[in-house]
Amino acid sequence: MAWLWLTLAGVLEVVWAIGLKYTDGFTRLVPSAVTIAAMIASVYFLALAVRTIPIGTGYAVWTGIGAVGVAILGMVLFDEPRTLLRIASILLIVFGIAGLKLVT
Repeated sequence: MAWLWLTLAGVLEVVWAIGLKYTDGFTRLVPSAVTIAAMIASVYFLALAVRTIPIGTGYAVWTGIGAVGVAILGMVLFDEPRTLLRIASILLIVFGIAGLKLVT
């Protein structure tokens, strides 16, 4: 169950990080509320996950899921660069996350 909580925490990290773009400096009510709620929920589920998963692994996977998700959505939603080096770097993070899962 801990890995499910950790995955959910990572997905919620993507939600709040992308949400920051839509808050316009926390001046827009609905995007700001969604972003803050996702922040709180993300940290809550991370806390549940690291009851069982080592903190170093949990935190690395959480931030890795967030980094990969935000990088991909940045390319899709905000027309950020789609270079081969950028995609290869994202894949390295994915392999790192998978490696941590395998050894934990």
